[in-house]
Amino acid sequence: MVAGKINALRQNNDLRRLTLLIGVALALFGVALIVVVAYAGWSANRTAVIRERQLVENALDNRVSRVLDEQKSIAWWDDAITNLTRGRVNTQWADVEYGAFLSETYHHSEVFVLNDHDAPVYAYIGGARVDAAAAYDLVRPVIAKVVAEARGAAPTLRSRARAFEAGRSRYREQLGGINPRWSGHILSVQGRPAVVSVMSIVPNVTPSLLHGEPYLLVSVVRIDDAFMRELGDGLLLPDLRLVAAGRDTGALTFEPFSADDGASLGYLQWTTKQPGKTLLLFILPLVALGVLLAGMLTAVMIRRLKRASNALATREAQARHDSLHDPLCGLPNRRQFTAQLQEELDALVVTRNSRRVVVACIDIDRFKDVNDTMGHHAGDMLVKAVADRLKPCLGPTDVLARFGSDEFAVLRTAANAQESIALTDMLQRTLSRDFEVMGQTVAVTASIGVAEAPEHGFSSDELMRAADIALYQAKSQGRARSMVFCAEMAAEVEQRREIEVQLRAAIENDALDLYYQPLISCADGSIRSAEALLRWRHPERGDIAPSVFVPIAEEAGLMPALGAWVIERAFADSARWPDLEIAVNLSPVQFRHVDLSETLHRLARKHRLEPSRILFEVTEGVLLESTERNRSILDTIRAMGFRVALDDFGTGYSSLRYLADFRFDKIKIDRAFVTSINERNRAMTIIKAVVTLGRGLGMDIVAEGVETEAEAAAMRMLGVTQLQGFYFSRPVPANEVAGVLEAFARATHGEARAPSQIRAG
Repeated sequence: MVAGKINALRQNNDLRRLTLLIGVALALFGVALIVVVAYAGWSANRTAVIRERQLVENALDNRVSRVLDEQKSIAWWDDAITNLTRGRVNTQWADVEYGAFLSETYHHSEVFVLNDHDAPVYAYIGGARVDAAAAYDLVRPVIAKVVAEARGAAPTLRSRARAFEAGRSRYREQLGGINPRWSGHILSVQGRPAVVSVMSIVPNVTPSLLHGEPYLLVSVVRIDDAFMRELGDGLLLPDLRLVAAGRDTGALTFEPFSADDGASLGYLQWTTKQPGKTLLLFILPLVALGVLLAGMLTAVMIRRLKRASNALATREAQARHDSLHDPLCGLPNRRQFTAQLQEELDALVVTRNSRRVVVACIDIDRFKDVNDTMGHHAGDMLVKAVADRLKPCLGPTDVLARFGSDEFAVLRTAANAQESIALTDMLQRTLSRDFEVMGQTVAVTASIGVAEAPEHGFSSDELMRAADIALYQAKSQGRARSMVFCAEMAAEVEQRREIEVQLRAAIENDALDLYYQPLISCADGSIRSAEALLRWRHPERGDIAPSVFVPIAEEAGLMPALGAWVIERAFADSARWPDLEIAVNLSPVQFRHVDLSETLHRLARKHRLEPSRILFEVTEGVLLESTERNRSILDTIRAMGFRVALDDFGTGYSSLRYLADFRFDKIKIDRAFVTSINERNRAMTIIKAVVTLGRGLGMDIVAEGVETEAEAAAMRMLGVTQLQGFYFSRPVPANEVAGVLEAFARATHGEARAPSQIRAG
């Protein structure tokens, strides 16, 4: 029985190889035949385009030669020397013989005469003589290149007028040994293409009339529709045009057209002859149809042969696959992943080489919010979309698995630590792009924990435990980041748990405090507002920064209680400074888990507070989540009389859509732009744009993080409304706010004190 199964498997494999060989051979032959016919037709059409383009180029060269020849007829003339040189210009003669003659006979658009110092002494434009100096100044930058070449300078422009150049020696003999000079080119003159030609004015009978450098005759012939029509008629291209932009569409051809100095003049457009059209329109479809029919017949025969062979193998492979893979994504499950991980670890022990086995555990941040707001079906679709995006980004030897819910894992055998870093960077970049789920855009971030063997263990259990701890550390430090396991992480996790317990006790025992940092008015230097900042002085650990305990509070579910404590303390403290606006920060967690409007209404009544004296600052994190719900909450807060500010503007996405969708009273520019204003002009430009936009929408603009006098001066100059930073005052306890207010009040009323004294006051 076993031998029969082996023989059947061998026959199936032979049949697969045979059918594959036949199919590939037929496919290659058909594709090759189609490609040959298509290339022949395309090549014939392209050759026609190249030939016609060369004809156009030759016609343009000849047109430049023709303009020079038209100039020659009146520039090489004794009368021209008599009437134009020797310190005077006979304008009436020039009008008839130069201006009117060239304009009316040969359609030259502009005619100039330059003296021996290349200064304009005559100009004829639009059928009349004009001010030579003023008219020439408009075209001098372009024409000067051609004039310099005509004076003998080294050529810098593309060579033109080859037909005219061929007669140089003959022209010299005609002029009695005088060496005439000229230059003709196609350039952009005042934004429009034109033929610019320069011809030296020399005698044709009496060489002795010429003294010193000859005067120059300059002509500008605009390349307009009439010019191109005349050119096309001579080439049997009646629809030859010069257009601003275009692309090849069927028989209509667009070829780039450049000036002789390299500047783009647009595109030459014409209908090209298509000798390969018959091949492409008739023969190629017939060949393709024949190849398709042959392929279909062959496929039917091969399919019948393979059907019986594949049925048994497919059922067997599917059963094995189902037992080792996730049914939603088709990825390996935990069982399969752990088995492959142990195989890699065993191989590492046996070979004892320098390679390392890397495990990366991935958790989609706030996946529960997607299930809660959009439903579990949307969550399943998001999980599948994440898997579909990760799979093509991994290497052929990498293993991607799904452990369940929103958890994934990646296994990679790496040569060094840099490959581990590259893996996590790639995973973060891949997941940072938005997903489309059920017609809605979902922004996803991921927390990643990484463990490596042999550093972190030689068994799959040890390595997975280390990766899970690193993942927990990544999530506890704010999510959307990657962490590599280290021995200190276990102790750090324990420390975070201790801080959580102690923070809960501090909230209950009122052991926290609020400090206030003033905001300085740019109008008069007075303090109009102060921001409430949370501080925690631990009896054993000392000062614990908000950046440490606030994330722990968010993760432990303490943020609603902590936020309510801050709001109530700020409301109570505000009674001590009746003329001062108090700014309080609101976190995204307060929007999700607290009936914020009801809490504010209750506390405002309790402390008999005028809501307009309180400014709530929200960050982009509030605006990114549940936009409709948060907009409703913000509108309710403003309807109650409270004011709202957008904090840290300039970081994150900083979408202008927020300013349109949400109504704010203030915008606070992030300190990163303020501190870099003396080093980068771009920061100043951005701040100026934000100020202009905010003022136009009726908002006050606050600059955060002002630490130097130069930064303060720059912010005032850009029109910022208020300033905040250590240059004026650090955050101070509530009982020191009155002293700071008094110090700034004295300074505002003219008492001379140094800024440092005011800040220290």
